[in-house]
Amino acid sequence: MSGIIFDLDGTLIDSAPQIHAASVTVMQAEELDTLSFEQVRGFIGNGVGVLISRCIAAVGAEETPELHARMSRAFGEIYETSFEHTTLYPHVAETLRALKADGFHLGLCTNKPEAPTRAVLAHFGLADIFEAMTCGDSPLPTKPDPAPLRHVVGQLPARRFLFVGDSEVDAETAEFSGLPFALFTPGYRKTPVEKLYHDATFDDFTQLRGIIDSIAPLPE
Repeated sequence: MSGIIFDLDGTLIDSAPQIHAASVTVMQAEELDTLSFEQVRGFIGNGVGVLISRCIAAVGAEETPELHARMSRAFGEIYETSFEHTTLYPHVAETLRALKADGFHLGLCTNKPEAPTRAVLAHFGLADIFEAMTCGDSPLPTKPDPAPLRHVVGQLPARRFLFVGDSEVDAETAEFSGLPFALFTPGYRKTPVEKLYHDATFDDFTQLRGIIDSIAPLPE
């Protein structure tokens, strides 16, 4: 069998507007200057802790452990319950369901914490899609360390694998793991496509099945 493992933010969901809105709320609560959407969008990919640190540094504030913990906690509370600014990328839901129906084993490897991950999957009716997942607050290191991706691989009963993501972090994770990588180009990357490790690129989820059939097809 074949296993297809997905990143979440910037790959399956466009959560950047939600992340920006949450950052504005928590920074205003701390009487800090707020940041533009493009600034915050550029901070996504390495988990909430890194995002909060980058936001604090961007406004020139002193990052104390107490400030970081307070902002992270407030950010998490918003992020677990608010989805009005988060959307699925087009054709994601039907593509995932078609792959599952055809016998592919699906996994998720994200740096988002587990609670908001499960909440957003439930919000979009995708809670039953993935057989295995690792999240950013697991005991494992976060991406781009290969450990979380390898953990998902080990949980899926498959012989061939493909990792699908959108960013520099995902590309490095796939490369460090030795897995083929399909790059979703509308996501949150900042590096030109040609400079990132990848085996295929796509900009619409209707194109993904063709990539899967060429790289990680179901066994005959």
